[in-house]
Amino acid sequence: MEIRPIKTEHDYDLALERVNAIFDAKPNTDEGDELDILVTLIEKYEQINYPIPEPDPIEAIKFMMEQNGITDADLGVILNSRSRVSEIFKRKRALTLNQIRILTEVLHIPASTLIKEYALNP
Repeated sequence: MEIRPIKTEHDYDLALERVNAIFDAKPNTDEGDELDILVTLIEKYEQINYPIPEPDPIEAIKFMMEQNGITDADLGVILNSRSRVSEIFKRKRALTLNQIRILTEVLHIPASTLIKEYALNP
């Protein structure tokens, strides 16, 4: 087992190939340990070179609504105001702290996503 840091795309490709070759390695074996180390190195390389940006708060709400089969009307009931939902989705009104708390609990969206600043339309 020769493990090296992943510094280039070529190193990254080689590491992915090796992971594919030993993917079914048993835990607590040399290959299992190699797999664990390679996966950790690959994850770190991807975090640095292929970062995934935080989603827009409004898009995150819409996505989670779709995933959970929640309509705009349902969200209006959850937030106690259908007109507020419309204003939020049209970006005419920002989310309140109370709305963020409710959405975090009901839609399981991290508060860190919902508190991000986003553009409002005048």
